[in-house]
Amino acid sequence: MAEPLLQVERLSRRFALPSPRGAQLHAVDDVSLHIAPGESLGLVGESGCGKSTLVRLLARLLDASEGRIVFDGQDIAALPAAAFARHVLRPRIQMVFQDPTDSLNPRFTARDTIAEPCRLLGGLDAAAAHARVDEVAQQVGLPPELLSRFPHQLSGGQKARVGIARALAPRPQLLILDEPTAALDVSVQAVVLQLLDRLRRELGLTTLFVSHDLNVVRLLTDRVAVMYLGRIVESGPSRQVFEAPAHPYTKALLSAIPGHGPRIRLVGEVSSPIDPPAQVCRFASRCPAVHDRCQREAPVLRAVAGGVGQHAACHLAPAGVPSSAP
Repeated sequence: MAEPLLQVERLSRRFALPSPRGAQLHAVDDVSLHIAPGESLGLVGESGCGKSTLVRLLARLLDASEGRIVFDGQDIAALPAAAFARHVLRPRIQMVFQDPTDSLNPRFTARDTIAEPCRLLGGLDAAAAHARVDEVAQQVGLPPELLSRFPHQLSGGQKARVGIARALAPRPQLLILDEPTAALDVSVQAVVLQLLDRLRRELGLTTLFVSHDLNVVRLLTDRVAVMYLGRIVESGPSRQVFEAPAHPYTKALLSAIPGHGPRIRLVGEVSSPIDPPAQVCRFASRCPAVHDRCQREAPVLRAVAGGVGQHAACHLAPAGVPSSAP
């Protein structure tokens, strides 16, 4: 088995709150995961579960409170985000943001936007950067005549292609996709998703795909990780997790897909991410199968019996050996 391109070990990010008792918001709490070269990992969960904070930690746009981010054998979490911006590994990790309009500089043409990382990260001169822009624009299906336009002169789909081209320009190994089609019309989403899937296969990219659309995750990823209140509660091969989910939260998420069985409606209040108790299951306040053990012992990720590569943090899941790195 190939060594992971990205190995995340017990990663946490806490935000201090203005409080006399020094309260902290645990946005990402003790997360471990890995992505193999050429693999696509999906990350799913409700809004506010910590997905965006996690991907910004992995893209090194945000510093971790604790833990390791090992990329191609190097612990990049040891470097402050500002220092990593000038690191030799910076071009190899790129990100496509959620809203293409907000992520593009309105004063830059499409060509300038795509060329900027070539100059800043790739060290290319003007001629080489120009040639690279033409190459990557062709890869994403962006006509040459659109390269001289500013963002306000482009459609949503065209702006999305510019954002993808900008991320591909420095030839990354890991591409982080933070809900890349969420701001697009439904008719455009499918086209952009097909483009991303084709590029991943043709360029041999390793991708982390964040999305609320579970059907998209099922189709475009090899494995999936389910996040709840800052923690990974289930992970495994996408097809396996979708067909036989082991965690009650995963089951509830999947029940929202039409034709995926009766809808499971979660009741109760979401637990607070502010200084959460260590010995309580975070899903206990909403879980339809909660029992006494959930209120006195937090479950850990364990291999699910009969599920090859599947892990779940639930006392009810048929479990094997504890695991910290799903």
